[in-house]
Amino acid sequence: MADDVTRISLDGELTIYRAADLKVSVLEALRKTRVLEIDLSGVIELDTAGLQVLMLAKQTAAAEQRELRLLQHSPAVVEIIEMLDLVAFFGDAVLIHA
Repeated sequence: MADDVTRISLDGELTIYRAADLKVSVLEALRKTRVLEIDLSGVIELDTAGLQVLMLAKQTAAAEQRELRLLQHSPAVVEIIEMLDLVAFFGDAVLIHA
């Protein structure tokens, strides 16, 4: 396992139609590094399936003593996270990409 920070970007729709593929790619990226940063600035839609992938990744990171950071939250991501009162769950600074 590398001891560095890896950054990936997710864009487009994080919905049920992509959730299975996103789950595999995010968890695989997480397991290759100690700290995974996910840039969410290009996300235009987030549904509960996409949100579950992010939540699973956060829980997996904690269970495996890794760190997951969500960065550059798009307005679509901020809307869902705030609507469901999950800011504390993710524990990241919620930043809106300008």
